[in-house]
Amino acid sequence: MITKMTKYSFILLSDEAGKFLEKLQEMGVVDITRSGKPVDVRSSAMLEKAMETKKAAALLGRTDYGKDPDCEAILKASEEAWTPQDIIRETYGTIAEIERLKAGIDAVTKEMEARMPWGDFDRHEIDRLEKEGCTLRWYTMPKKRFDESWLEQYPLQIISENNSSIWFVTASVNGDEYDFPAEETAAPAGNWKESQAEKEKLKTALISMKGRMLILKKHVPELQEAYREQLSELDLYLADASKEMAAENMLTVFTGFAPADMEEKLCAEFDKMDVAYIKSEAAEEDNPPIKLKNNWFVRQFEVLTGMYGMPVYSEFDPTPILGPFFLLFFAMCMGDAGYGILLIIIGQLLKKTKGSMASLSSIVTTLGIGSIFVGIILGTFFGINLVEASWVPAWLKKCMITGEIAGYSAQMVLAIGIGIFHICLAMTIKAICYTKRFGFKENISNWAWLILIVGVLATAGMALLGVMSEPVVKWTVIVLGIISGLGIFIFNVPGRNPLINIGAGLWDTYNMATGLLGDTLSYIRLYALGLSGGMLGNAFNNLAAMFQDGIHIPGLNWLGFIVILLLGHCLNLAMSCLGAFVHPLRLTFVEYFKNSGYEGKGAAYKPLAKEEQTIR
Repeated sequence: MITKMTKYSFILLSDEAGKFLEKLQEMGVVDITRSGKPVDVRSSAMLEKAMETKKAAALLGRTDYGKDPDCEAILKASEEAWTPQDIIRETYGTIAEIERLKAGIDAVTKEMEARMPWGDFDRHEIDRLEKEGCTLRWYTMPKKRFDESWLEQYPLQIISENNSSIWFVTASVNGDEYDFPAEETAAPAGNWKESQAEKEKLKTALISMKGRMLILKKHVPELQEAYREQLSELDLYLADASKEMAAENMLTVFTGFAPADMEEKLCAEFDKMDVAYIKSEAAEEDNPPIKLKNNWFVRQFEVLTGMYGMPVYSEFDPTPILGPFFLLFFAMCMGDAGYGILLIIIGQLLKKTKGSMASLSSIVTTLGIGSIFVGIILGTFFGINLVEASWVPAWLKKCMITGEIAGYSAQMVLAIGIGIFHICLAMTIKAICYTKRFGFKENISNWAWLILIVGVLATAGMALLGVMSEPVVKWTVIVLGIISGLGIFIFNVPGRNPLINIGAGLWDTYNMATGLLGDTLSYIRLYALGLSGGMLGNAFNNLAAMFQDGIHIPGLNWLGFIVILLLGHCLNLAMSCLGAFVHPLRLTFVEYFKNSGYEGKGAAYKPLAKEEQTIR
């Protein structure tokens, strides 16, 4: 359910605003109205500063040179004493320098590879020859184009060659006529050893910079603490920036919301502060923040409601209905009692962890318990068909759903039946809640459709059970058709032109007919996923048994049998969990929420408080 909120308006002198907000932050229960983005240049700069701190901490946190080929040298470089004046500035500067050095190493490596075929030569000696009147010309070409006769015709020296290319130089005296049947190549600026020396120099500098990153990484806790403080300051500032100025900027008015059940305690605290305030019951037009209040079972599924969107203040909390149905849908998609046992074990292991993973323990355990019961009803245990298993008690087999109904699998009919009930429940909730919010007059069409669909289904069910005779069924359907027809086609919008109402009713009929059919058929996935998971589990059982029977080496056959079972069922469990989470979520978010009219446009309750922030 949605917690009732009390609206507070505080009036105080502007110079007292800061201290007052700090008091509210310490109390941690009042949600101050704030904008959804930075409201001015200052808050924008504060946010940018906090995000820069967070990014720097994240970059340092991910720094790991354990697999770097120069790991030992980097670790040695990081042992040097260094105290940064500005950790963030040094982090970004060091990262930029590392990228520059990497680019330099790549460029020098390419240059060294280009110089390597020319060998180790002294550039000064070449310059001396040129000053004395001897010119060297440099050539490289495919080996198949090189003419061996050139060695006799020209003063030519081959420097190096490989399977495809050849590198050589020619010499000539300045002033003599020179003609060689090949295009010159640019002379190398230096030999390859000079490039190698430059590469080693850059590599040493890179190791030093990586060592500095490891030094900076030791300051991550300091950055995390700074980030928490910056966010707290920004949160406080944004709350302060939402104030309305009055009386020539001498008075400040704040608006906030807090749970109504804390009204007495809060008023006592406000009285101690000697602050003028006005309180009133929050209304829909105030757009108060939403805080959900449910029992321990339903509370586990509030995270799913939050994934779609919180309800607005006048809406209903969908979680009490979402929770049981999601549990049922998950268990049907899982469809295996054995996997339910594994989920319970996983849930208990999660309880021993810390952080967000530990919070999943309760819901994983609950889903596991539901999977055990539904898995038994569907007759599957680690891929084993319990109906055919001789070791299963006869009384337990009577609880399992087997056989066919009207030529269709009973489990498939069950899935569709649950879907029909789910959609009818959604339509009922929509009619009731919309009537409460907007009045009966505005929802005649919704009630008409509800009467038609639920009435016809109920009549058909009683007819099949023999409760109603054929004449009674006939007249019941006629009466339902007349009543719902008037609501759908004539009085859907009272006071409007009847011809427009009829046209709107026809269009609504088309959308309702096609939409409901598609929505109902969507629930077949509950049967299909459970069936596919059970069949895949059974396939791994058969594969393991075939390996055991086919291998006659003692020990090896059992080892293979166990390995196939473990790997197969782990893979099947992972895929089944994924499908059992996604598809029930889709049935809830699309089929159910659409037919129930749920909007989910509310804002979550976030009181101004000093909270621990964790950099991820």
